[in-house]
Amino acid sequence: MVLDGAKRAGCHVTVVGLRGFADGSLAERADVFRWAGLARLGRWIRILKRNRIQNVILAGAVRKTSMYGRWRMLRLLPDWTSLRLWFGRLSDKRNDTVLAAVADEFAKHGIIMQECIQYSAEHLAPQGVLTRIQPSESQRKDAEFGWRIAKELGRLDIGQSVAVKETEVVAVEAIEGTDRMIERAGLLVPRGGWTMVKVSKPNQDMRFDVPTVGPETIAKLKTHGARMLVVEAGKTVMIDRQQMIAEAERAGIVVMGK
Repeated sequence: MVLDGAKRAGCHVTVVGLRGFADGSLAERADVFRWAGLARLGRWIRILKRNRIQNVILAGAVRKTSMYGRWRMLRLLPDWTSLRLWFGRLSDKRNDTVLAAVADEFAKHGIIMQECIQYSAEHLAPQGVLTRIQPSESQRKDAEFGWRIAKELGRLDIGQSVAVKETEVVAVEAIEGTDRMIERAGLLVPRGGWTMVKVSKPNQDMRFDVPTVGPETIAKLKTHGARMLVVEAGKTVMIDRQQMIAEAERAGIVVMGK
């Protein structure tokens, strides 16, 4: 979505694809495509500088648990730039701290990180109930309750999603990511009927970690018994919105932008 939007705006687009995360088919649409390792920040910068890049956008997801697996140093083979950042400059390893440090490293080399919605703002969630299915009164109460909890999680930079049912917290998102939280909520509420609330952080930096949902989110929610998805309007990216809403309606899941 970001690549296509940038191309429509007349940009020459260089893509640095992170191995194990990026889709190789992006190479067909980018002007320049180069692979790089997750912990090879120095290589990212060299690729960008070699192609005279002045602005960069982070797009897509990284499974942060990859940074804590067994033999991580041998598997990730971090370069000196990444080692210096990870072990020397970070006061903690929360997402905002890490990504802000990456942005600072880019800036040292004259590369400015832009908001990730710079070329894809039309994909942000609108306000209101987006499905023809309307929420029940109990679902609206869960939405309000979950919203407060999720915002506090975001303020602490722990996670951005929470699962609730009957104004009780069922599961919260942390390093494992949204999909694993959904799976856990399904195990804890086998009868289903729970609500997921996903929000931006109170002081959301739109350059990174912007909440994102799509058809795969709906498929996960359906499999694990959710009946409502609440996202923050204007600050949540919706991938393939029409398809996502259609699949939610088929699954009997309410989708609302709040």
